[in-house]
Amino acid sequence: MKLWLLTQNINSGYDTYDSAVVAAKSEEEARNIEVGSTGEYGTWAKPEHVRVEYLGEARDKHPCGVVCASFNAG
Repeated sequence: MKLWLLTQNINSGYDTYDSAVVAAKSEEEARNIEVGSTGEYGTWAKPEHVRVEYLGEARDKHPCGVVCASFNAG
């Protein structure tokens, strides 16, 4: 399992997520992990608007998903 930094700047107001660290097998899998909702007034962005950066390897058998996230509370 690999660790990835996800960032987005589509939803940048209050009560939105701007970034997260996730565990996933591939860049594509990481890009498709939903950190928050992606609806019209969602807290995250659609996968095509998410920037993905490889950080390194996770521990053996680490589960796929969000490790931590940055939320901009309003």
